[in-house]
Amino acid sequence: MDLTSIITQLVGGAIGGLGGGKAIKDSDLGPIVNLIVGAIGGLGGGTVAGQVLGAAPAGGADIGALVAQLVGGGVGGAILQIVIGLIKNKMMAR
Repeated sequence: MDLTSIITQLVGGAIGGLGGGKAIKDSDLGPIVNLIVGAIGGLGGGTVAGQVLGAAPAGGADIGALVAQLVGGGVGGAILQIVIGLIKNKMMAR
């Protein structure tokens, strides 16, 4: 995995984290925390999507690989942000 792939996954995850926080109000952690959690989830989601779709070996030179990593990062970031947000907010409600 090259630096371009990592940056693409981080950006996708950050966007997904922001979107996840806005889409499900009960999971919102604030914009900065949504960005950070989303970026972390984006690394995992982008890597998994790249391997599943067969885009990982092509690296950053292939536009298809970048799109797969961006979308995978976005989905991974949104999922992680929503899960963490829901858990945190449910625990704080007690």
